[in-house]
Amino acid sequence: MKIARFEQGDAVRYGIAEGDAIVELTDPGSAGPGGERRVFSIDEVRLLAPTAPMKVVAVGLNYLDHAKEMGIAPPEEPILFIKPSTSVIGPGEDIIMPKASARVDYEGELGIIMGKRAKDVPVADARSHIFGYTCLNDVTARDLQAKDVQFTRAKSFDTFCPIGPWVETELDPYTLPIETRLNGKTVQSSNTAQMKWGAYELVAFISSVMTLLPGDVIATGTPPGIGPMAPGDRVEVIIEGIGTLANQTRLST
Repeated sequence: MKIARFEQGDAVRYGIAEGDAIVELTDPGSAGPGGERRVFSIDEVRLLAPTAPMKVVAVGLNYLDHAKEMGIAPPEEPILFIKPSTSVIGPGEDIIMPKASARVDYEGELGIIMGKRAKDVPVADARSHIFGYTCLNDVTARDLQAKDVQFTRAKSFDTFCPIGPWVETELDPYTLPIETRLNGKTVQSSNTAQMKWGAYELVAFISSVMTLLPGDVIATGTPPGIGPMAPGDRVEVIIEGIGTLANQTRLST
């Protein structure tokens, strides 16, 4: 089931995405009797980021081939960093390229959306704490990442975490084809089967460090093929079973 968060009129609503339509829900976690309201065409609503997280916990170097292209040895444990909630934008919104950076990269990723509070969750119980999965772009100021060594500034600019277009709640996260396109050209192509740590292992590991709250997002890492974007570019993250997250870039004013 694809659960969308959208704006129609002055209200933020939730609904089930079905083809070119969204069926409004009173309860975003239920499609049962009484849950349906009105049916909107996707063209007449504004899709929002499917969650408003307290935090985005991101994982570095989770694809072995990406570690190789970065010239870094694969880590023995997941490398974690935080992207602030203010970096989150939805589909169709602009990625703003800051004046402080001369190179801003795309990083297509699978995003995990938490459904329940999770602390010290074992791998066997991780699935029950996950609401669903979405597409995510871990936008990175690559030159600042190299300059600062640690990731905070490079990953934290406003608009540096597009997610969407919705949350797919019924999905096996372990064998998903994932692709990134830049101006229609495929620049990343892989499968989540290539991740060193899968979705459930990441929930278990991260929840041993910090409490994950409903709506929080885990960015699971990017496959090889990272590269820079230019102003006016269109970047798409496509994950089989979820859909396409599309955003455009522009310079900061």
